[in-house]
Parts: sequence; C-alpha cells; structure tokens
Amino acid sequence: MAHVLEFKLPDLGEGLTEAEIVRWLVQVGDVVAIDQPVVEVETAKAMVEVPCPYGGVVTARFGEEGTELPVGAPLLTVAVGAPASGVTADEGSGNVLVGYGTGAPPARRRRVRPGEPVRSAAPETPAAQPTAVETAAASVARPGRSDGSVQAAAPERPDGPVPVISPLVRRLARENGLDLRTLHGSGPDGLILRADVEHALRTATASVQAPQAVTAQPVAAPVAHPAPAETPSGTRLPLRGIRGAVADKLSRSRREIPDATCWVDADATELMNARTAMNAAGGPKISLLALLARICTAALTRFPELNSTVDMEAREVVRLDQVHLGFAAQTERGLVVPVVRDAHTRDAESLSAEFARLTEAARTGTLTPGQLTGGTFTLNNYGVFGVDGSTPIINHPEAAMLGVGRIVPKPWVHEGELAVRKVVQLSLTFDHRVCDGGTAGGFLRYVADCVEQPAVLLRTL
Repeated sequence: MAHVLEFKLPDLGEGLTEAEIVRWLVQVGDVVAIDQPVVEVETAKAMVEVPCPYGGVVTARFGEEGTELPVGAPLLTVAVGAPASGVTADEGSGNVLVGYGTGAPPARRRRVRPGEPVRSAAPETPAAQPTAVETAAASVARPGRSDGSVQAAAPERPDGPVPVISPLVRRLARENGLDLRTLHGSGPDGLILRADVEHALRTATASVQAPQAVTAQPVAAPVAHPAPAETPSGTRLPLRGIRGAVADKLSRSRREIPDATCWVDADATELMNARTAMNAAGGPKISLLALLARICTAALTRFPELNSTVDMEAREVVRLDQVHLGFAAQTERGLVVPVVRDAHTRDAESLSAEFARLTEAARTGTLTPGQLTGGTFTLNNYGVFGVDGSTPIINHPEAAMLGVGRIVPKPWVHEGELAVRKVVQLSLTFDHRVCDGGTAGGFLRYVADCVEQPAVLLRTL
C-alpha cells in the first residue's frame, strides 16, 4: 500500500538557513528514483541540485520558481510504494542529507532538461484529464499548498516550451516582470539569451517614458510653497542569493574590523620575464596569479600575524596553521571568492591548475559551499579591470587582503637610469587588531621585493 512522504529542504551546510528555488527538475506525476535531483536551488554560496531521498511518484510541489524557502520547509511529497513507482516504503536515500537517513545505494541520476517531455506515472485516460475549470483552479492554487493539492504545470508557448537554459536569464526576466513567452531568442534554435531579455527591458522602458515626455506640461502659475520632491523612479533589485550574501559580509567587515591600507609601487619587469622563461621551457603554463600566490604564501610564513582571525568573545587573536588562499573572481552572478586549500603546500604549477579549475566552476556557477568558505587570506587581482589601485574590504573573518593593480609600462629609475619598466601597484588592507603598521609594511615590502627580484623568493625557500 502506498503512503506519502514529505521531503523538506535539507540543511545544505555552512550554516545556510534558506535557499531560492531556481528551477524545478520534476513535475507532479513524475516517477523519481532515489537520489534523483528534483530541484535546482541557489543559496548564498552557490547553485546546487537537491536530490530526493525517496523513490516514488511526485504528488505535490511546494513553491514557485523564484520563491525563497527556509531550511526545513516542505519541498515536495512523494507517494512511496505505489504500483506505478515500483519501489517499497523502506527504501532510503544513498545521499547523506541532514534529517534523512541512508540505506540503499544511490540510483543513477537523471537530469530533466528544459523542454524535455516528462513521464507521468499514471496512464492517461479520458477520465483522468482535467476540465478547463479544474485546470484554472489548479493554476490559482499552485504556490506552496500545504494540503497536497496537485500544482499546475508551467505555461508553455503555443508552439512548445520556452527555449531558455540559463537560470540567470529566467531570474532577470522574473524580477522585471517580463514574460519569456513573448520573446524570440537570438541564440541557436531560438534560444533566449540574456541580451534578448535586456533588450526587451530597455525597449519597454523607452516606450513607457516616451509618452510621459510628450504630455508633460509647464506649470502655468507660481506656487506659494515648493512641492515635496518626488521619489526618483528606478528598478528595485532584491539583495538575496550571492548578491545578498556579499552585502551582508562586506557590511559586517566594515562594522567589526578596524582596517587600514598601505601600498607601494613595484617594478614587475623581472617577474614577467621569469614567467615568460618558465612557460617557454614547456610543460603546463604558469599563470601570473599563481606566481603572486606563491609570493603571498612565502610572505605569510615570515609574517604569520596576517594569516589569522580575531575571536572577540575570547579576546584572542588566532594565528592559523594552514593558508587557505581565497581569490576574488567576478562572474555574471556577482563577486565570488573561491578558496585554494593548503595553498602553502603547492608549487606554482599546482596553484595554476587549481586557479583554473575553480575559475571555471565560478564561471559556470557550479562552485560548492565548501569551495567558497574557509579562506584565511585573500588575493585580489583587480588589475584585470584596468585599474591601478584600490582599498578593498577585508573578507570577514580574515585579517588581510593583498590587492594587485594592472601591470603597465611606466617611467622608472632602473640601475641609476630612467627607463620604461613594467610597474604594478600593490596594496595591503589589514586588520589593525592583529598587527601594527610595521608588520603590515614588512609584509608588503617583502612581496614587492619578490616581485622586483624573484630570486629573493628562491633565497628564502
């Protein structure tokens, strides 16, 4: 005999308390296998697919795409042990989710792609087809019903499903009230791209503002008192997901950390020459970021105060034994800081490979919460934006961040003569509670010396 089990949003780790539904991967009536991903959610750390620990028939979903749910809220219900499902009630998940046990080995996962027809568990008979009135009622009752009502499927174009793959495109349209079914994409096979949505939004804004400009009339008579200023119009963008997490973290950093910044210009000509020689020798290419990271880890060995955190409750500075190096990466979803674990144990080649792997994961939105947390020091290469300097905000609860500007030819006194050299500005923002300016200046000077004369690094290894 079948019975219905409720699957709740599990604790996804790292202290996260909520997640936003980005895309449902199953429909009501689908047969799901144990550990099959059923929904794609966005947390404050990353985009993740959530597997269902039960096998059976989906009887209800809770929450529209774009809805934020707290951990522990119902996600969906599954009829377990139904004849159509072919599973029994005692089968459990192979995945470890907080609040759900493990039993059977994980089943093969199958991801439902946008536009792919779904398979219904029950046979389609004339008696099972809903009437027009029932369909309309189900559409109204769709959001988060607690009574287990079957939800209506998402509306489709007359000629088929909306051709959208990117959840970012869906979100941009949803937050601005744009119906994707009205667009024709410029991508392959009519795929709707972000540029299509942005163009549609600009067109809609222009059509609304133009009549206002035509019908505006001058005031015929003076007024006795100035009218109150009107609130400027604009688009409201919710601070949630990664953008919200960044806002919270940076605000906390500025509230709690008494930071200070020092900077220095350095001649990076020899460092660039060394990198060119290393890559000319064959083998995997060494990135500039990897060489700077190698210099950072060596500097932190000499100045361990900057690889620490502050415990204000215990009123202690905690010096950390491992260097987990974060690096700032700008993506379409916002600023993220992936973390290279045990960076102090890696050589330049290993660092290059790890930076490349994490950067690609950041670009595709597949970084896990564990890859975005636990950093002890951050390297911020803002030179890629074409700027020379910056005073970055420390990545709380770390104690320091090294900023690197662009490397450009500039006049420089070299060996007593004026010459054109490749110059970079380095800045260090540090928590003044962990050290004074002498330590911070010593760290930054050592980094600059290694940039100017890479042999300095070899002598100190």
